[in-house]
Amino acid sequence: MLDKLNALTESHGALKPGRGMVSGVVALALAILCFLGVLAFHFPQYLTTPQLRQSYDVALLRQLLFGALVLAGAISLWNIVFGRVRWLSAAAFALVALSLALGGHKVPVNDFPDGTPYIGLDWFILDLLGSTLIFVFVEKLFALRREQPVFRPEWQTDFHHFIVNHLLVGFVLLAVNLLVHRLFGWAAHDGLRGWVQGLDFWVALFLIVLVADLVQYWTHRAYHEVPLLWRLHAVHHSAKHMDWIAGSRQHVLEIILTRTLVLAPIYVLGFSKEVIDAYIVVVGFQAVFNHANVSVRLGPLRYLIVTPNFHHWHHSQDDEAIDRNYAAHFAFIDHLFGTAVQSGRTWPARYGVQGDYVPDGFWRQCLFPFVWRPKG
Repeated sequence: MLDKLNALTESHGALKPGRGMVSGVVALALAILCFLGVLAFHFPQYLTTPQLRQSYDVALLRQLLFGALVLAGAISLWNIVFGRVRWLSAAAFALVALSLALGGHKVPVNDFPDGTPYIGLDWFILDLLGSTLIFVFVEKLFALRREQPVFRPEWQTDFHHFIVNHLLVGFVLLAVNLLVHRLFGWAAHDGLRGWVQGLDFWVALFLIVLVADLVQYWTHRAYHEVPLLWRLHAVHHSAKHMDWIAGSRQHVLEIILTRTLVLAPIYVLGFSKEVIDAYIVVVGFQAVFNHANVSVRLGPLRYLIVTPNFHHWHHSQDDEAIDRNYAAHFAFIDHLFGTAVQSGRTWPARYGVQGDYVPDGFWRQCLFPFVWRPKG
């Protein structure tokens, strides 16, 4: 069974319907998330994100966990009874049984101390579940490249980036907060902060996105134009296929540097928690959606707002797309500074880095900026 599971995780391509593979993979994925959820209930002080704990409805989470356990168990049991990829369904059913043996959705949560070191297992579970439910469906409904399967080549590398970058959310937040406060604390001004906090919510939301995107634009442009920074950013551009998980391919040092520079003006200007929370939703959605395998252009709005079409060009190997389309939210910024792609074609032909010199594999990509020796 383990050999078959390893072979499955190392493979890519479309899952053939009618044989139980699709339902088996769904059951196994749900079972894994359920098992991780049970662990998070057992050790919330070490496996959950403090910023998220405050807004949890524990009763609702228990219901969701119970429903997922029932669904995963029912699918896997059905496949076992009717002889559909029994090895895969048996693995899923075993994980469901283990989760139930550990307490399932009834694991008690007692008082626990704050301030303990933690990894963001809860953030990983919620984001993976939400992203797959939304974006896999959207990609199938509005697919740009219909021949591209969910498990396309190199999906494992991007999934490893997704896992690590989510689990290290505590480390990233700590590093970013320390850098922002130490480097930019001197610039905070109570009068300016008071004015910003007095703005109408929608005005403040537009302002925070605009300010963040202006910083994002010049930071992103520097990643392309400064050779030392390109070493980090080339990892992100090495993805040869665009879909909802491709945006997760980022070097952790780039994440820390970019978030520090983008959050600095947000901290200095003193936006309210409600506005920052809304901004996080906007940036989280666009970061995933604009990498997705979806045929969306939005008509004339594409000159104002960054769309998948706009950002796909940024990831293209095509000559007219090199060092273009830097903005993350507002496309008019690139048009304003003359860095928007100008092409007679609607979509780019190829993705990735010209020359394809970035290796595949999470750990090799982590080391790449420090060992790469450019030719010439």
